[in-house]
Amino acid sequence: MTTSARGTARVPAVLVLEDGRTFRGRAYGAVGETFGEAVFSTGMTGYQETLTDPSYHRQVVVMTAPHVGNTGVNDEDAESRRIWVAGYVVRDPARVPSSWRATRSLDEELTAQGVVGIRGVDTRALTRHLRERGAMRVGIFSGDALPPEGDMLELVRQTPEMTGADLSAQVTAEEPYVVPAVGEKRYTVAAVDLGIKGMTPQRMAERGIEVRVLPASVTVEEMYACGPDGVFLSNGPGDPATADHQVALVRAALERGTPLFGICYGNQILGRALGFGTYKLKYGHRGINQPVQDRTTGKVEITAQNHGFAVDAPLDTVLDTPYGRAEVSHVGLNDSVVEGLRLLDRPAFSVQYHPEAAAGPHDAAYLFDRFVKLMAAQQEQGAQRA
Repeated sequence: MTTSARGTARVPAVLVLEDGRTFRGRAYGAVGETFGEAVFSTGMTGYQETLTDPSYHRQVVVMTAPHVGNTGVNDEDAESRRIWVAGYVVRDPARVPSSWRATRSLDEELTAQGVVGIRGVDTRALTRHLRERGAMRVGIFSGDALPPEGDMLELVRQTPEMTGADLSAQVTAEEPYVVPAVGEKRYTVAAVDLGIKGMTPQRMAERGIEVRVLPASVTVEEMYACGPDGVFLSNGPGDPATADHQVALVRAALERGTPLFGICYGNQILGRALGFGTYKLKYGHRGINQPVQDRTTGKVEITAQNHGFAVDAPLDTVLDTPYGRAEVSHVGLNDSVVEGLRLLDRPAFSVQYHPEAAAGPHDAAYLFDRFVKLMAAQQEQGAQRA
């Protein structure tokens, strides 16, 4: 991947899918070549949070909203230390950002971080193609990186697939760090960083939780060294079938009876820890407008999601697991995908979406309060035993 100088709007670019479908446009951001899995995001806002979400590592994101970049880029809204998407596809980028918070344009930021993109693509046709054929490998080529026509498809087909990809080690924190509680500290949570977004520990800190963010390779002993009141499993990229180490962490927490909360990738890891399988969705769920029903309350919430894999568990049965009874607590209303799990005999639950909602709706903020209640109940039981 190579970067360019500014002013690439006239540089030709080509997007090639692994099934041979080709889209032509012009360079957007860096000039060069990039490869990944083509996915589409249905959000009409929050593109900076999407770009910096580590869950999008090794994915080429197609924006279904036609006009992108109108609010530019600022220094406050990034969800991590860098852009993680492998490539970016837009139809009609803004020529000039229009926001009092903007410090630079989206084009400039993509260029500065070496993210190869393409503009002027019929993203509606591309999205319909991915819906019909499924997410697939893709390459974007521009400028001097444009190879002969017949070579582009072969290069795309040589890139690794997302199935079987173990990516958490590539996005996790290199060293542990602490997000202090806002106001009085009430609890300590050990958060396993599988690709965590910055707003997630912030939402916990707002509830009096000191969050100890730990690398994905953390051991059980290291996870418990801080004396956590709860364990949190974050979102992240890759195939959950590869997450054997994190599954072992979850099982250790379940055996100890520690309150546990997992989101997105963490939901899939909890599912595996309980003995369920996982599978790859045809084109996944990505965007900030996904309807989900909380079966424990009957409430329907609009959620922010980014996942290409899901838990394979029966929807309407209380299930026996090595850790007691479990049930599917949340279900996607578009396609009946498992969107949450809950243990009935131990303090553990998870959801498949992003309740921190940055960017997105705040319907799911109550889940952090649910986690707090589990820790409060556990502390009360400990006090009674003492």
